[in-house]
Amino acid sequence: MKYSILLFVLAITLTACEGPQGPPGFDGFDGVDGVNITATSIERTVDFFAPDYEVLIDYPPTVTVFPNDMTLVYLLWDVVPGNNGGTVDVWRLLPQTIYTNFGEFQYNFDATNGDARIFIDAPATTDLSQLAPADISNQTFRIVILPVDLLNSGVDVNNYNEVMSAAGLTIEDIIVIE
Repeated sequence: MKYSILLFVLAITLTACEGPQGPPGFDGFDGVDGVNITATSIERTVDFFAPDYEVLIDYPPTVTVFPNDMTLVYLLWDVVPGNNGGTVDVWRLLPQTIYTNFGEFQYNFDATNGDARIFIDAPATTDLSQLAPADISNQTFRIVILPVDLLNSGVDVNNYNEVMSAAGLTIEDIIVIE
């Protein structure tokens, strides 16, 4: 008899009650605080001048960089003939070290959520006044800002074209700063 009462109590307790459906919830935001999180690419051609050999590139107001985003900077290293008769840009990820007969120097950068500083760095034994005009004039850089989730997918950040493809960016998406 005890088991019958226990089973009866359990049956009543575990029986689901059903009533009218409640009101629908609110639609959520895409991304963080209603901002759509996407990759961005910025291009700028610069000249470096003594004594600092650095350039500050402010991001346009339309570019939002979140604390977990990764900033990558690429240097236009060369333009080579393509397979279809045109040319192909060759991009190298910074930092990039150059060895010369007067010493070595490096293109490098640091970035914040509002700008990137690109600079030439060298050991004290390297005389930067001997840099060739080709090393300091008309240097084109592309800054690529990536959501951290994209990097977790195994993208090879050394390969500029792979990064752009994984980010869903095309040449038309690049913001060129004059």
